[in-house]
Amino acid sequence: MKTVRPFTVMAGLLAGLSATAALAVGHPERWQLNMTKGVTATAERAYDMHMIMLWICVLIGIVVFGAMAVAIFKFRKSKGAVPDKTFVHSTKLEILWTAIPTLILIVMAYPATQKLIEAYDTQGHEMTVKIVGQQWLWSYEYVGEDVKFTSRLDRESDRLRQSGAVIDANNPNYLIDVDNRLVLPIDTKIRFILTADDVIHAWWVPALGWKSDAIPGIVNEQWTEIREPGIYRGQCAELCGKDHGFMPIVVEAVTKTEFQARLAAMKSADDTTARTAASAPAIAGPQG
Repeated sequence: MKTVRPFTVMAGLLAGLSATAALAVGHPERWQLNMTKGVTATAERAYDMHMIMLWICVLIGIVVFGAMAVAIFKFRKSKGAVPDKTFVHSTKLEILWTAIPTLILIVMAYPATQKLIEAYDTQGHEMTVKIVGQQWLWSYEYVGEDVKFTSRLDRESDRLRQSGAVIDANNPNYLIDVDNRLVLPIDTKIRFILTADDVIHAWWVPALGWKSDAIPGIVNEQWTEIREPGIYRGQCAELCGKDHGFMPIVVEAVTKTEFQARLAAMKSADDTTARTAASAPAIAGPQG
C-alpha cells in the first residue's frame, strides 16, 4: 500500500492554491480549490459573498471543534473526570446558543439579499441580446440590430466525437468550441432575455457569474458588464436530451470599437446572403 506523507499532501494543497491565485480571467482549472473572481461585477459579488461565508464558517468551526477538543482531552475518564449528574438544563445556555446562530444568519442574509437584488437589476442597460435554447444549439439575436445567428458545437469536435477517435492534448478545446461565438463589448451593461423552443435549457458561463434557465413559454432576464477582453467558455447546465453534453457556449469579449466593426461585418454578411438568395433562379417543379 502506498504511504501518503503529510508533507506531500500539504505541498499539493499549496500548489493548488498557487494555481488558483494565478487565474487571471476566471477560467476554471483542474483541481482548483476555490471559486474564481470572474470578469464581471456579478461574479465578483458572488466571489466576495462566498469568501465572507467561508470565513464565518471557518470561525464557527474553530470555536465548535476547539471546544470539542478541549472537552475530549481535558475531561476524559483516564484523567479521573467524573460526569456531573446534577447539571441537567440551563435556560441561559439555551437562549444563548439559539440567539447567536440566529444573529449570524441575519448578518449573512442581509448582504446576500442585497447583492441578489442587484444581480437582477437590468435598468440602464445599453444593449439587449436574445438567447434561445434549442436541441442542441443556441440562437442569438442582437435586439434592434437585425443580426441573428446560431451557435453549435464546432464541426471538428463533432467529427471527432462521432468517430470515436482518441483525443490528445493537441486539441484543448475539444467539445468546448463553437462554430459562431457570441461577440460582446466590454464596459457595456448588456441585458439578456432567455427562452427556449423545445425543452428547458440553461445558459451558463462561469466567468460571467450567473446561470439562467431558458424555459419554453417563459422569458428570463439577466445582465452582465464584462470588464476584460477575452474568450469565456460555458455549457448548457440543464439536462435537455441526448446531446446535452454537446451544447457549449463561447463568449468573445472585445473593445467597443472592435465590437462595432464586428457587428457591421455581420450585418454585411447577412445582407450578402439575402441578396444571393433573392437573385438565385427558381427551380422549376415537375410539369403535370
